[in-house]
Amino acid sequence: MAQERTQKIVITAVLGAITILLGITHWGLIPWFGGVSLTILHVPVIIGAILEGPIVGTGIGLIFGLLSMIQAAAAPAGPTDVWFTNPLLSILPRLFIGPAAWLVYRLLKRWPVPGILAGAIAGSIANTTLVLGMIGLMGLLPWKVLGSIAVINGLPEIVVSSLVSLLVIAAVRQIRIGRRQGSKI
Repeated sequence: MAQERTQKIVITAVLGAITILLGITHWGLIPWFGGVSLTILHVPVIIGAILEGPIVGTGIGLIFGLLSMIQAAAAPAGPTDVWFTNPLLSILPRLFIGPAAWLVYRLLKRWPVPGILAGAIAGSIANTTLVLGMIGLMGLLPWKVLGSIAVINGLPEIVVSSLVSLLVIAAVRQIRIGRRQGSKI
């Protein structure tokens, strides 16, 4: 029991540190059309939740949200970054990424590869819809614009995050993908 708790704390810390590294270095932001970026900062949240459960995912999501809020206040990269100084926009939606990914994975864990992919997709959708939903509820952008953003940014983020999550989790859990197994992918 104590060893399992220690493992969860270590996984949360390591994946939280990776999230911070991806955010500070901007390696977690892939340049995209029109000056916007695709984010993969939620990938460690998904990985942590699928590997260790919803509490670990929530912890890493909290780290991701706090990082978003601090960066928006200290070093905004664009005019809309000021919106993310509000914890309802920067932190609250990120708390649900891990539990969404874990729940979907848990329902499909009998089939590891489809389960991981579906869990990663659910986590990515949770991030996109909850952040954009909060922007809409706060009246910061019209709903029609948010729908376009969801398609233009959200779909590529889903593809990238699900593939990265699958590869990392398969390596950790030694899951066979095609002819290869585990870390040989």
